[in-house]
Amino acid sequence: MSAASMTIVAAPAFAQEVAATPPSKQDLEIGIGDIVVTAQKRSENVQNVPIAISAVSSAYLESRGVDSIDKLGTIAPNMKIERAPGSKTVSQISIRGSVTINPAITWEPAVGLYMDGVYIAKAQGSIFDIADLERVEVLRGPQGTLYGRNALAGAVNLITRKPSGELGGTAEFTYGSFDEVKFRGVLDLPKLGIFSVKLSGQYRSRGGLIDIVPNPVPNVPAAQAPKVDEADTINSGSFMVQVRAELAENITADYTFDYSRSKQQPQLSQLLQVNENGDPRDIFDPNSPGYASGGAYFPLNLYTDPKRVTTASIDADVYEKTRSYGHALTLTGDFGGATVKSTTAYRNLKYSDGLDLDGSPLPVAYTQRITDYHAFSQELQVTGKAISDKLSYAAGAFYFTEKAETANPQSYFGGATDLDSEYGSHTKALALYTQLDYEFLQGLKLTLGARYTHERKDIRRFFRINYDAASGITSPLVVADIGYGDVPDAKYNSFTPAVTLGYELTDQVNVYARYAKGFKSGGFNGETNVFVAPTADCPSGATELCNPYKPETVDSYELGIKTKTFGNRLIFNVSAFRDEHKNMQLAIFTAGTGAASIVRNAGAARIQGLEFETVFHPFDALTLNGSLALLDPKYKRFMDLVNGVETNVADNRAFPHAPKVTASGGADLKVAQGDWGKLNLYADVSYVAKYYTYPYALATAAPSDQNAHTSQSKGRTIVNLRASLTQLPLLGAETELSLFVRNLTREASPTNFIDFGPSFGGMVAGYFPEPRTFGVTVGVKF
Repeated sequence: MSAASMTIVAAPAFAQEVAATPPSKQDLEIGIGDIVVTAQKRSENVQNVPIAISAVSSAYLESRGVDSIDKLGTIAPNMKIERAPGSKTVSQISIRGSVTINPAITWEPAVGLYMDGVYIAKAQGSIFDIADLERVEVLRGPQGTLYGRNALAGAVNLITRKPSGELGGTAEFTYGSFDEVKFRGVLDLPKLGIFSVKLSGQYRSRGGLIDIVPNPVPNVPAAQAPKVDEADTINSGSFMVQVRAELAENITADYTFDYSRSKQQPQLSQLLQVNENGDPRDIFDPNSPGYASGGAYFPLNLYTDPKRVTTASIDADVYEKTRSYGHALTLTGDFGGATVKSTTAYRNLKYSDGLDLDGSPLPVAYTQRITDYHAFSQELQVTGKAISDKLSYAAGAFYFTEKAETANPQSYFGGATDLDSEYGSHTKALALYTQLDYEFLQGLKLTLGARYTHERKDIRRFFRINYDAASGITSPLVVADIGYGDVPDAKYNSFTPAVTLGYELTDQVNVYARYAKGFKSGGFNGETNVFVAPTADCPSGATELCNPYKPETVDSYELGIKTKTFGNRLIFNVSAFRDEHKNMQLAIFTAGTGAASIVRNAGAARIQGLEFETVFHPFDALTLNGSLALLDPKYKRFMDLVNGVETNVADNRAFPHAPKVTASGGADLKVAQGDWGKLNLYADVSYVAKYYTYPYALATAAPSDQNAHTSQSKGRTIVNLRASLTQLPLLGAETELSLFVRNLTREASPTNFIDFGPSFGGMVAGYFPEPRTFGVTVGVKF
């Protein structure tokens, strides 16, 4: 969590629109202005409403230079955002220990991501630039009642600033380390008739963090010349067009078109280690008898380095390209005591990448993903009040459909294994929901909510071995060709209720108790390589496709207290939760005939924790804030195959992306102010304790067996500083000059991994945070 204009707030799950009441100038500076809920046509300080949400305003986002969601991982306790291994535009969002590891297009995320109320359904392409955000809200815990099926762990809402109808705008230029260049602009046009229009966009480029050089190791015949000069570059751009039309006094139409693209080199898959235990499977260990079977030709053992490198040698043509756009039309009508809202949206994504997974000049492992994705959604919502305004209600219907296709060609050991892998899925979902909020007594409120979801999925899978020297396959062999309709559709029905009781003890102290059920959709493992002979029950022979994994559900229990004291100079909130998960979905990466994952419904798990948040404004020039989260995850049942037998291994499996402690703090200091402008200093620090990245065994029978410690992150402490001169008068406009440093202490431990396991010689690739960087930003507001 951070500082300027930051407010720790609480809001009901239906608060899809939150707006600030007109705060005082001092409130804008210190960040303790009131936040009110307006989605149900009422003005209510969300600090008094019983559910935890962390929110940051545009002032915070601008003061920290936040322009994409991967920079939001510290604004809420028990939330962590990582880039998926080898990617710069695919997210892994974890809240309260729940996360989806696998970014494949057939998987569902554990955290719902929304932009202006429109659901962004997939992890691929979910890290994108947004030039003009008004605020960001993070709701922790299941939001299944009014946010839907895949808000099992929580929801993240990105809310853009709407057209004002008045001429104004901003222009900004940033230059930083590694030749980073960013242009950002916003133009609000004067109102013309019933129309108001706003244009916004940004472009960002940066040189590579890693220089690619020729093979540095002599006498390696299989080493190839590099095809790129650098890795981990940035070249991205986005723009948004927003049009507001006041169709009538009580009817408003908001249309948004957003577009985002990138064409860059991905993160380096840095080769951290290979197994060197003398095991016959350790084909990259010169002391192993397995070395002669392949490792001697591809001696990866010569290229390992556990520490962050600045130069590397890779042979593949690595790339990452994304292009996404979306249309959204929201119609809002106020009809007496009720407000009716219709939101229609279409989103399209094209994504492709090529990854050198071995991180060496040897042609050991090269994969590509080429994805085409379409989604359409329609939501109709009615909100209002009744019974002398004691009853507030929200009810609605939601329809969603998507089509996803991925081609995943793979090549290993210089083409000794060459594969064509394709998968796709279709999804249709329909939901009905309602939520009632009734004030029985002064300050005592009961909230009842429920959502019913029905969905249907089908799958396509194609797998062909073009060449496999180890198996003696020298001409193309189609292992699986499963079309849509070849296996029965997966169908799911879900009922997700929520009950909340909140009591306003005083004007400054509120307590609540909440129960909520969450639902994360089941489905098909599109990547599966598990194929058997056809049977009567499974004519395709695809075992995992004939037995789709089950939905994951959670029963969440939460207690909370929220306070605002010392003349509104101190906010202090505490929440305690216990989540009971069933059929927890876990992806276990395998590297047999091709890189793929198997899916385990682990059984049952209990995750509990405490969350503390505070904002303190001791005097006018200083604002302090902080958060602390404690997490205690435990499997109650984890069924896995041990020597071919289903066994409960709950005490011997790691929880992925669930650090036991996370903390953050920030300070905003107003140093000086005069007719010349203002000088502010900002400091932020975030801490993440060590965490595992895969649900692997904590203890193994043999040293070369796949274990969780190999891909465990040591955690990290990141310090960011910024100094800003603002409101500098120049030709009638306000100019800003900022200097910043990111990762001041040069944190250099890996944050993510790919562990290929013993069947691939124990190859482990690591992915590091960005190094320390400096920069300057010059901007103007008019």
